[in-house]
Amino acid sequence: MSASAVASLRLELSLVQPVLWAASARMWHPDPRLPGRYRRYLRAMHQVIRASVPLMERAAARCEALPRDPVAPSLAPYLWAHAEEERGHDEWLLADAAVTGAPPDELTGSVPPPQVAALVGAQYYWLEHSHPVALLGYIAVLEGNAPAPGLAGRLARETGLPDAAFETVRLHADLDDGHSADLDRLLERLPLDAAQRSLVAVSALHTVASLAELFDRITAAPIEGESTDD
Repeated sequence: MSASAVASLRLELSLVQPVLWAASARMWHPDPRLPGRYRRYLRAMHQVIRASVPLMERAAARCEALPRDPVAPSLAPYLWAHAEEERGHDEWLLADAAVTGAPPDELTGSVPPPQVAALVGAQYYWLEHSHPVALLGYIAVLEGNAPAPGLAGRLARETGLPDAAFETVRLHADLDDGHSADLDRLLERLPLDAAQRSLVAVSALHTVASLAELFDRITAAPIEGESTDD
């Protein structure tokens, strides 16, 4: 994928990312519901992030099953290495939730909402039935929208929760910029054809839309004492 194609992907994303940023702003709006929303955010993000390593490992294995594919030899090592970098991040979320008073089974035992299934499940479909390069669109969005550097401190102040409840937010703010640069370099050298470039873009745009819907679901969480269908 040429540098101009990377720029094209970033341009396409720039047209839709305001939707995601607005959903994020609504979710983090300071009000009495914010502590509860943050706990719900931890649960949803655990449901998403626990799929990251399995997704990358499955995509890498699919690459290795495509020996004549010109993209697979460069894509597979990136995915295996990135899976190792992401390993254990779901445990970070469990630790953060424990600091807020949430038991582990509140995160691990709940049924993921449709927005999580749509966000993650589409990647399984595309990597199995189209091409594993689709996963790069998903990664581009998740790592290209890392938490702002000061978000963890602001949330601690506004929720009254301990600083230790925000370690995942803090760590991803530090790590994901470097990961985005690595991904851009990979995209620049992959020999993607037009259909594969389109697949990466479609995956990225779907990820933006699904993540914004998930954030809005979190924002709509009822206050304590209100009924919920979760």
